[in-house]
Amino acid sequence: MLTTPPLSLYVHLPWCVRKCPYCDFNSHEGRGALPFDAYVDALIADLEHDLPLAWGRPVHTVFFGGGTPSLFPPAAIDAFLQAASARLRFAPGLEITLETNPGTAEHGRFDEYRAAGVNRISFGIQSFDDGCLQRLGRIHDSAQAVAAVRLAQDAGLDNINLDLMYALPGQTLSMAERDIERAIALEPRHLSHYQLTLEPNTVFAARPPAGLPDDDASWDMQDNCQLLMAQAGYAQYEVSAYAQPGWRCAHNLNYWHFGDYLGIGAGAHGKLTLGSGQSIRRRWKVKHPGAYLATAGTAAAIGGDDSIEPRQRPFDYMLNALRLVDGFTLDEFEARTGLPRASIAGRLDVAEQRGWITQSAGAVCPTESGRRFTNDVISLFLED
Repeated sequence: MLTTPPLSLYVHLPWCVRKCPYCDFNSHEGRGALPFDAYVDALIADLEHDLPLAWGRPVHTVFFGGGTPSLFPPAAIDAFLQAASARLRFAPGLEITLETNPGTAEHGRFDEYRAAGVNRISFGIQSFDDGCLQRLGRIHDSAQAVAAVRLAQDAGLDNINLDLMYALPGQTLSMAERDIERAIALEPRHLSHYQLTLEPNTVFAARPPAGLPDDDASWDMQDNCQLLMAQAGYAQYEVSAYAQPGWRCAHNLNYWHFGDYLGIGAGAHGKLTLGSGQSIRRRWKVKHPGAYLATAGTAAAIGGDDSIEPRQRPFDYMLNALRLVDGFTLDEFEARTGLPRASIAGRLDVAEQRGWITQSAGAVCPTESGRRFTNDVISLFLED
């Protein structure tokens, strides 16, 4: 029986100071004065257009992603949140995350973001090694990264995530370990630790950087860094996510549990469970900021709107749930997909035989091997 899951709100703010050569997100270099007020108006119009998809449902998390959302001044974030809370039911104490990058001119106003309602900051640090940062095309250095985190903490923001990458051009095992040690010294509540991948349609994919660590070196970095984080009290709960007790990211957990989310902003994606028939749909908005500004609030701003058919749901569900260290329950699978557990029983048995998952009392958990070969496990659930 398909049931309506929790609802989140994702807000895409598409501009950044400079496009990084590894980035495949919908981000655009800002040129000249950015249209902050016009974009907030467009977001509100976009939200109003999508409101019939979420009438009466409480919103449990809000996430400002990008781009570099903190290029937007606190007044713009405040204006949007006030407008959104007047149109949607914001659950008490909801998590509101703002992504930010060190080294841009917006820092020094974290108290104002906090006053606007932001209670979680996610910093795109990537590395504390200045040479690695330069090779990644980042605009900040390690000193600016440390200063930015301290500014946020001084402003009373205690729910802070640091994004770090490993297997970087020219990076050694000791350098990767040093990044983790420096991050831990800043005492964030949460750490995200990703391997650099050469995504299609990026500068790095077209011109791979020299000095990339090989697979064996990358595995060593992952293993050693995981151990350092565990020893410091950061428990892994997802492939790339580590948190102190009680500080997991609620917004991302909703994604990984196949929850619902409204997506507004240029290129934003949403997923919603709708209607008496409890259909599941994915909707996304046009990507280019100019086109979005011209069409927000109308059907022309919708870049696509697809139904997730029952035959597609096992793969879509596993794409999320099998990233979690704790996995999922078969009860939850039935509630979120509307499918019987028998529909995946054979494929789960194959995954178990290959040592990728364990099954016990209705719970399915990926093994360490399963987490390392997530794509192979998930591929078992592609529609026939």
